[in-house]
Amino acid sequence: MKIVGVTACPTGIAHTYMAAEKLTNTAEDLGHQIKMETQGAKVENVLTAEEIEQADYVILAVDKDIDLSRFSGKKIKRVSTSRAIKEADHVLEETLAEKGLTKAESSKIDGNTSDGKKAGIYNHFMNGVNYMLPFVIAGGILIAISFAFGIDASDPDSSSYNAIAGAFSKIGGDTAFALMVPALAAGIASSIAGRAGFAPGLVAGTLATAGGSGFLGGMIGGILAGYLAHFFANKIKVAKSIASIYQLIVVPLASIAIVGFAMVFIIDTPISWLLEALTGWLNGLGETSGVLFGLLIGVMMAADMGGPINKSISTFSIGLMTAGVNAPIAACMAAGMVPPLGLALATLLFKNKFTTEEKTAGKSCWVLGASYITEGAIPFAVADPLRVIPSLMAGSATAAAISMGAGVTSLAPHGGIWVMFIPSVINHVFIYLLAIILGSIVTAVMVGLLKRPVKKEEPIKQEVNV
Repeated sequence: MKIVGVTACPTGIAHTYMAAEKLTNTAEDLGHQIKMETQGAKVENVLTAEEIEQADYVILAVDKDIDLSRFSGKKIKRVSTSRAIKEADHVLEETLAEKGLTKAESSKIDGNTSDGKKAGIYNHFMNGVNYMLPFVIAGGILIAISFAFGIDASDPDSSSYNAIAGAFSKIGGDTAFALMVPALAAGIASSIAGRAGFAPGLVAGTLATAGGSGFLGGMIGGILAGYLAHFFANKIKVAKSIASIYQLIVVPLASIAIVGFAMVFIIDTPISWLLEALTGWLNGLGETSGVLFGLLIGVMMAADMGGPINKSISTFSIGLMTAGVNAPIAACMAAGMVPPLGLALATLLFKNKFTTEEKTAGKSCWVLGASYITEGAIPFAVADPLRVIPSLMAGSATAAAISMGAGVTSLAPHGGIWVMFIPSVINHVFIYLLAIILGSIVTAVMVGLLKRPVKKEEPIKQEVNV
């Protein structure tokens, strides 16, 4: 059979490529021809019109809406990237048996999965995170670089002021990082209502920033803006003679006005109060409370390695940075680095517990872990979830608890160990490194103790065949 497909996750980093690799390897092992297009940070392995035309089936392993116009009339199996990674063989089996297939009959953006369910709030939220991440990562690291010139070097009123440091701070903090919440809200609203949701979402996010409700207000405003825009743009029928004017003027005017009034008079005040209370509580955490919160952060970061739970706590911690709370994001980063690093260490210490393929994957985990890409642990977790995932949770909880308990803070929301080389970004670098090392050791030792030795069956089979 000839199979083509697309993989795409909201952040376009790990799941996109892992799903494509797993589907490709599984299909080729079964003797099928397959080509998977990856829509990650950039689109690669692009499908041609001829390849799509000749294909018997199309597999879409996607966690966000994509353009289906190219696949009009084709038999489509749509699943999540997570399922493609974990159950590639079952996905292919169902596809060939034509179970749960749909057909793309038009060029519209489709929000359904193969089981007919509409994209939910989480999907919309992750689309917003996808819009937000470039501002967060670039802005946060640029802010961190400004501190390399001195902790007050970006302040024009300081005697240590440096124009270059000031420029880094203005670009990263005053501009890019300040656009984080508007981008989040606009992304959520656009996911719900399409292009019509972008403007009201952007306005909602900007009002949330100005009104003090921050990322929580931006999330709520983005959802409200999206459903308002969707209602006005798609649910209200107007005569064709005024349709263009209606979409151009009425839809944005009505949705922006309503969501704007809601933000100013209803949402901003209680949410900003809640955020202030939360900020005060977090800033006042004692050592014991910090350790407990760190344990929670670590468990959540390792629970699904880049999935909904991981993204929820990391996005929550990023949002707290806008309120000046920088300890949770440091704990998140430490906890997120430990799973790949711990598994990489385990492949060296307990070689008899891993296959040749896993040992090779372990080498790449050193770089993935150091770069704060938790998804590098997914192949190991998929292969042996009952033993690996608890080990990852234990290691990540150890690292995050030490980080929070020691009051470690980070001025950069991403970058892994590489941002540690920038002065003043991590306040207790030695303790932070120790937390990551100890967490990785805990994960490695637990994996080594829990996993069973790999059975060497292949040589015996070859002798029997001879």
